[in-house]
Amino acid sequence: MKALLLFALGTILHPGVALRDIDGVMREPMKVAKGHAEALFFITNDCPVSNYYSREIHRICDDYAQRGVGCALVYTDATLTDDQARQHAKEYGHGSYPKMVDRTHTLVKATGAAVTPTAVVIRPDESIAYRGRIDNFYAALGKPRRVVTAHDLRDALDAVLAGKPVAKPETSPVGCYIQ
Repeated sequence: MKALLLFALGTILHPGVALRDIDGVMREPMKVAKGHAEALFFITNDCPVSNYYSREIHRICDDYAQRGVGCALVYTDATLTDDQARQHAKEYGHGSYPKMVDRTHTLVKATGAAVTPTAVVIRPDESIAYRGRIDNFYAALGKPRRVVTAHDLRDALDAVLAGKPVAKPETSPVGCYIQ
């Protein structure tokens, strides 16, 4: 029970988390400017579901950049090199947003991400506003829907930017378990 409480949404979990991105820049993805939000996307290079969402991640980051949302990819495979992450990001059409390899799972632990892809929205007070799926395209692993009917991440970002509570602060992502 105690472990579940550590990852309660809306609480500040690990302030001051810092990781170097694949270009050598030190990042603090949980530090967010007032009036803004940060969307972290936990992915792996070999998860088909993560790879499917690469274009949608890029679209979301582009759509929300002008509204004050920063984005970052967080690769969860500790054995992935920066060059491999760079190549994967290029191959799958990810944008110019920061990309980090979380080799010690610092951000994984700080956010409670357990599956890739998982989206996590961070508020300016370093609390988690949303954790879960990007949308409901996958009903289950290997079972896509014909039509997306819930845009959970976009709904969460809209609520945070409007200063409102997120209607569904947590959803269950479908994908590959983080090792």
